[in-house]
Amino acid sequence: MFPKIPQKKKFVYLDHAAATAMDADVLKAMKPYFFDCFANPSSLYSLGVTAKDAVEKSRALVAHILGAQPDTILFTSGGTESNNLAIVGSAMAHQKSGKHIITTRIEHDSVLRPMQNLEKQGFKVTYLDVGEQGRVSVDEVKKALRKDTILVSVMYANNEIGTVEPIAEIGREILKWRKKNKTNFPYLHSDAAQAPNYLDLQVEKLHVDLMTLNGSKIYGPKGVGMLYKRRGVSLWAQSSGGRQEFGLRAGTENVAGIVGFAKALETVTKTKERNNREIVKLRDYFLNKIQTQIPDFELNGPEIAASSTRSDSMFRLPSNLNIYFKNVESEALVLYLDSYGISASSGSACSTDSNLPSHVLKAVGHSDERADSSIRFTLGKSTTKQDIDYVMKYLPKVIQELRKTN
Repeated sequence: MFPKIPQKKKFVYLDHAAATAMDADVLKAMKPYFFDCFANPSSLYSLGVTAKDAVEKSRALVAHILGAQPDTILFTSGGTESNNLAIVGSAMAHQKSGKHIITTRIEHDSVLRPMQNLEKQGFKVTYLDVGEQGRVSVDEVKKALRKDTILVSVMYANNEIGTVEPIAEIGREILKWRKKNKTNFPYLHSDAAQAPNYLDLQVEKLHVDLMTLNGSKIYGPKGVGMLYKRRGVSLWAQSSGGRQEFGLRAGTENVAGIVGFAKALETVTKTKERNNREIVKLRDYFLNKIQTQIPDFELNGPEIAASSTRSDSMFRLPSNLNIYFKNVESEALVLYLDSYGISASSGSACSTDSNLPSHVLKAVGHSDERADSSIRFTLGKSTTKQDIDYVMKYLPKVIQELRKTN
């Protein structure tokens, strides 16, 4: 029998890879641009100039955090638009130099689908395989490089299994390739939407030419994101109209969203180290509870080291637990947990309307059955030990009951 649903449910949110709650300080920073300074930033009068100044101060702040210049920061509507602008924009702008692109099989749909659309237009795309832990080989990237390769796109950290990819190493190899072949290509793009809360974003250390960030993953507003574009990299604009965002994104700027994005990025950058330590402790506590209370499960993605020999931070996001519970249908588990006030995910939030197994879990070599029986828990800075204890009050019993139905 399933556990009785309590009259007063505790709300436990364990899907921070999908979206995060906005910080109070972020909302506070945004409020004036909803009510007081609401003017169009392109206006010449003082209220418009003030709004424009807020956009440019936000741009300068983001650039400082990334170790970049303000004119390399393009504000967008989110990660999907940034990825499309980076991939389609660079491909169309440089197709005379080549029509070959390299990516991996575990990218987000907002990378894979633009790639597929480009293939229909005559571009050739190499989809690199990854190992069982989801990590792409730098050597395989090197082997795939061709004289007509104009773009390499590899995500910084995977949204489903938390794998951290060797972006800096890939970047160094691309720099060597350019020098050897006396060319500016290929450019390196990285979808870094999952990275800001946990990883270094210094673009010079990563050797990226294009990098995507998303406000909804960093305790900021939804509907706003950013694309870093190194100086000298040309892009084909995805929309026509005004000359906003250096002529690459037409339309009135989302001033409140941009201010909120910059504030959120600043906050997670300042608190990253402390939050990571706490999240790792909770993640390990959670995993230990699962290990001792639930039989027949396996971890998807990179291994998690023992605390005394911790070295997994460079391979797996500290917030991520993607777990295969044998003989349990993941969507049923998600819905039952939701009835107890527990929010988790059966895969990417952007593909919940698809009946297909996770392409990420398939790409790392797992069966359809395993892909359909895996659930993702992603912790955040508001997660507490009490939250984990509440989850473990119901999770083992729910799994036990669901297994009886199979």
